[in-house]
Amino acid sequence: MPPIAPRLPHAITTHGVTRQDPYFWMNDRENPDVIAYLNQENAYLEEQIRHLAPLRATLFEEMKSRMKPREESAPLFVDGWFYYARYEEGKEYPIHARKWQSLDASEDILLDVNLLAEGHAYCAVMGSKVSADHRYLAYAVDFQGRRICDLYILDLHTRQLLPEVINGVTGNLTWAMDHQTLFYTTMDLDTLRANRIFRHSLGQEQEQDELVFEETDETFHCGIGRSSSKKFLIIQSSSTLTDEAWILDAYQPHGEFRVFRARERGHEYSIDHFDGLFYILSNEHAVNFQLLTCPDAAIEPANWAIRVLHREDTLLEGFELFEQELVIDERRNGLSQIRILSRTGGQRDEYLVFNDPTYTCGLDHHPDPMRPVLRYHYQSLTTPATIFERDLRTGEEKIVWQKEVLGGFQHGDYRSERIFATAPDGTQVPVSMVYHRDTPLNGSAPLLIYGYGSYGMSMDPYFSLSRLSLLNRGFIFAIAHIRGGSDMGRTWYEQGRQMQKWNTFTDFIACAETVIQAGYTAAARLCCMGGSAGGLLLGAVLNTRPDLFAAAVAQVPFVDVVTTMLDDTIPLTTGEYDEWGNPNEKEAFDYMLSYSPYDQVKEQPYPALLVTSGLHDSQVQFWEPTKWVARLRDMQQGDMPILLFTNMEAGHGGASGRFESLKEVALEYAFLLDRVGKAGGN
Repeated sequence: MPPIAPRLPHAITTHGVTRQDPYFWMNDRENPDVIAYLNQENAYLEEQIRHLAPLRATLFEEMKSRMKPREESAPLFVDGWFYYARYEEGKEYPIHARKWQSLDASEDILLDVNLLAEGHAYCAVMGSKVSADHRYLAYAVDFQGRRICDLYILDLHTRQLLPEVINGVTGNLTWAMDHQTLFYTTMDLDTLRANRIFRHSLGQEQEQDELVFEETDETFHCGIGRSSSKKFLIIQSSSTLTDEAWILDAYQPHGEFRVFRARERGHEYSIDHFDGLFYILSNEHAVNFQLLTCPDAAIEPANWAIRVLHREDTLLEGFELFEQELVIDERRNGLSQIRILSRTGGQRDEYLVFNDPTYTCGLDHHPDPMRPVLRYHYQSLTTPATIFERDLRTGEEKIVWQKEVLGGFQHGDYRSERIFATAPDGTQVPVSMVYHRDTPLNGSAPLLIYGYGSYGMSMDPYFSLSRLSLLNRGFIFAIAHIRGGSDMGRTWYEQGRQMQKWNTFTDFIACAETVIQAGYTAAARLCCMGGSAGGLLLGAVLNTRPDLFAAAVAQVPFVDVVTTMLDDTIPLTTGEYDEWGNPNEKEAFDYMLSYSPYDQVKEQPYPALLVTSGLHDSQVQFWEPTKWVARLRDMQQGDMPILLFTNMEAGHGGASGRFESLKEVALEYAFLLDRVGKAGGN
């Protein structure tokens, strides 16, 4: 029998509507009864899936065996140094290192995260930056999983840590060009909103650091970076729909920041600088964004000139600046693209060409605009992550790194394709799919469909070493590119947020129905998966059409939408009003309540469900999935299991470490394989 969760009376009345929440008591990480209950749930899970232990072990070893025991990232060339990270055999964490002038030179180890992690169940370096003179390394470490870090500074000449330790920071760090001044961001420790930026001079205590920017609007968060020219420090303060940038001469870091353009509701923009010009990516009068420029001595909007025009069918997502070229990240018809233009007035205008039917590509950071080498990444559902370097003068291109897959992987053994589903309002929704070439496409194969659909985040097709374990066992994997993301442009996002959020859910249902109607699978073999806001998606969909699915995996799901959004003390809540709506307003409250997964659980048969959570999650508090599982069990009218796993030592991203996280993937895959009758034979 599953653990019995005590039902304690708790009523919440809003706008005259009273909601009963008998599991509200779980909202307390420090309550020993809550911890005991979570441990009971974990024990119950292990009891229910004891028969899957051999399969879980096999999956873990299988996934691990595809990874090179010793692996190295693509080296990045900066001012004569090659910077990279590498893994040693059997170790969980990376070693950050560099070499001078040549990859054959002796190695200079900057930071061994394995040493940092000793004695800690969780360890994540959330950010690190080397000073422009390459002498100092600043790095921020999270030892709990709540993304609250301690900042350390290492002198790379003496190999000694500087005496100052700065607490309560994010991973956002930036050095000024005097090599002695470091800017860092801190957060409100209650709401976990990045809201302050401090100036730190080497050798001084944290108490002496100067506050240079504070974001008092609770719907905004802030961060700091440096322009491509290295001439300016740029503070960016952002909410869901509005941005504001502040600038300061990076060579005079003790001056005062000045606003680049004051925030205006609905105006999103970001800036970079090179060769005497600011480049501004802006959505003003341009829903899909346009690129503008202005002289750095005349930044007033009257001096802004359009450099790349807005297009209705193309979303501008980013850009990189070179001495002669301007390279742009675009998105059109659901696919990412790379466009190369002349920056200095020439006629050049070309696109890189890719042959996969569904793929993702994008620009990688280049630290030196004067070096005419474009670095970009590419992958598809059948092609491992690859980094290319392209000579912008000659067009010569080479692969500088590709994720190596061990265990006999052959690209030609897999097939990918893209189809379209028709949503209830007639909108065509893309679905990307991949499967083994031997998998029958006659409805007999199991299929796992994944979705997200929030925050304008596009779910680009990506390669996964772990996923091969499903594909090799006959699964088809699909990604539903539903509204709420920006997969088909900015309007795709606008049509899937706030008072149009139901489009996200009905799009996903349409995609699920389509893969059945098209003969790829059947409802008895169809599974779904989503995490965080994708868990909200799953919750709403399962309440609406539980008959469509045999099984579901909800990873750290955001499911108690109304209660969370009514509590502005919970991390990240106030900054989410533009995404979900403000339930303090009745119209928004009523709409959110109509889909809130926790509130809309019904007495009906639900498919088999595995829910995962992290005790220290800073983004979706652990009690949301915990309460949801308890309520689902109360209402379950079928005999399918509803299981909960809580990682007691991690946060939103699950376990840290290169291999440890694979154990959670093995758990999820074993659960799915079992539910569709594919668990036999390990």
